[in-house]
Amino acid sequence: MNKNLTAKAAASIAATRDKVWEALITPNAIKEYMFGTDVETDWKKGSKIIWKGEFKGKKYEDKGEILNIESEKTLQYSHFSPLSGQDDKPEN
Repeated sequence: MNKNLTAKAAASIAATRDKVWEALITPNAIKEYMFGTDVETDWKKGSKIIWKGEFKGKKYEDKGEILNIESEKTLQYSHFSPLSGQDDKPEN
């Protein structure tokens, strides 16, 4: 199994760049499209990012790291969810 998986997505959005950026980094906006999750981070490269919430009646706490961030241009982070059933190890 390939252990270096990368997911990439692209979309055209009928909104200004600043509005899209605001939706990507504002906790209340994130809550709207990420299943009601609460996000915690300082949005700096190398910082932790944590998503907390409840899914199908089960509380979860996902985690990751801000890998790259450039205002209104790039947002790249890792994401691990214990709900995946995998061990909490860097390779997962």
